[in-house]
Amino acid sequence: MTKELIIRSGASDVDFALLKNGRLVELHKEEDTNRLSVGDIMLAKIHKPIQGLNAAFVNVGYEKDAFLHYHDLGPQLSSLLKFIKEVSSGKIKDYSLKDFKLEPDINKNGAISEVLKAGQPILVQIVKEPISTKGPRISSELSIAGRYLVLVPFSERISISQKIENKAEKERLRRIVQSIKPKGFGVIIRTVAQDKKVADLDRDLQNSYERWIQMCKKIPQGSFPSKILSEMNRTGALLRDMFDNTFTGIHVDNEALYTQIRDYLQEIAPEQVNIVKLYKSSVPIFEKFHIERQIKTGLGRTVSMTKGAYLVIEHTEALHVIDVNSGNHSNKAENQETTAFEVNLIAATEIARQLRLRDMGGIIVVDFIDMSSGENRQKLFDALREEMKDDRAKHKILPPSKFGLIQITRQRVRPEINIKTKEENPSKQGEVDAPIMLIDRITTDLEEIIFQSNYNGRITLNIHPFIAAYLTKGLFSIRLKWFLKYRKWIKILPRDAYSYLEYRFKTNEGTPL
Repeated sequence: MTKELIIRSGASDVDFALLKNGRLVELHKEEDTNRLSVGDIMLAKIHKPIQGLNAAFVNVGYEKDAFLHYHDLGPQLSSLLKFIKEVSSGKIKDYSLKDFKLEPDINKNGAISEVLKAGQPILVQIVKEPISTKGPRISSELSIAGRYLVLVPFSERISISQKIENKAEKERLRRIVQSIKPKGFGVIIRTVAQDKKVADLDRDLQNSYERWIQMCKKIPQGSFPSKILSEMNRTGALLRDMFDNTFTGIHVDNEALYTQIRDYLQEIAPEQVNIVKLYKSSVPIFEKFHIERQIKTGLGRTVSMTKGAYLVIEHTEALHVIDVNSGNHSNKAENQETTAFEVNLIAATEIARQLRLRDMGGIIVVDFIDMSSGENRQKLFDALREEMKDDRAKHKILPPSKFGLIQITRQRVRPEINIKTKEENPSKQGEVDAPIMLIDRITTDLEEIIFQSNYNGRITLNIHPFIAAYLTKGLFSIRLKWFLKYRKWIKILPRDAYSYLEYRFKTNEGTPL
């Protein structure tokens, strides 16, 4: 398996594309703005506690106040508020917490008005960026993430990632962290810490600890609101969170960024520095790795899959709905149950990819094709869970309902990726799918006819005149590429009566294929 990260640098933003075996599975963007990012720590003031919501609105410098629910305060809130007060007044100048006396934990079922007041200063961390009409979601349970360990102030607890299953390794990591962690801090051990040496873990922990000290130095002079600790840039954060020894290549088209990434890998994985390559071709990097094409064909309302099946993805304010359709695959199988099961398994793989690719969050309802077999429904549920195992976002999948629906909840911390995949309709008002998406669907159906149906006769494609011209234009046309690839010449017949997206494959005698 190949696993590559392709990085395109623009004037004001950087795009990241994660490919597995050449297939786009994640897409991220870092914009050069001062907007809030997940992980930023802010020095802020309580604007207004709302008893009915058991939450408070907090001014963090965004146009809409941030939302802080009681359950996001963290049990060590009293210790945090005491620390802020004493640091601001100059009573505390040693920020190590080794001599700081922790306060009792707050009541986990308490009321917001019992612990917070309007105008009170507080340190908060962004846990969800502003989405739609909502302001950011915040927490006062602070954490500073490193590559292997997460530092949690005002705690003594050591937690270990559930993905580390080996009991002996868990115990080894717990003993190491217990011996190196500073007093007054808890630690969360991340999955990538597995099998790492003491020196690597200690260096990572010291880096996070130093970031805490530098942040605390800004509190006495800090204005309200102000950002006093920034999450590392998106490049560093992505490499920190997703990089592992399965990566086979990192390609970047900017020399400064190339040097920065090599330096970062030299620290965290020196044996893999050589997989970082500087891209210098005149062909744009996303074109070279076929990413632009995959973005156009993979982020529209309709998503084509193998064997003629497709998904329809609809977005509403409350939830996302995904409908699974068999398309022309329904003619290929012996019976309806077999067709439904085959298409549903293909859809499970594509749905897991689409959730990561679009960074869809909240409630997702999937309408799979109905199956009468309980065993097949269980196999589908297991397959979907297995496909989503690599998804880094927190998620939960419920078993199929009586109506054949599967419900998924997936953590959403940033706005969903929304890329325009439609173009102006040349024959009517409004918009239609971009031609490249239509051509991909036509090509998929053509392959079905040639390879799956084993049809050896002549093939005629009936299609709208505009698309017919697009397929035949130029010396090295799309039709010629089909001929070179499939060794079959496709007759293209323009049909004025067809709509822009309508097409039919027929035999030479006019029989539909």
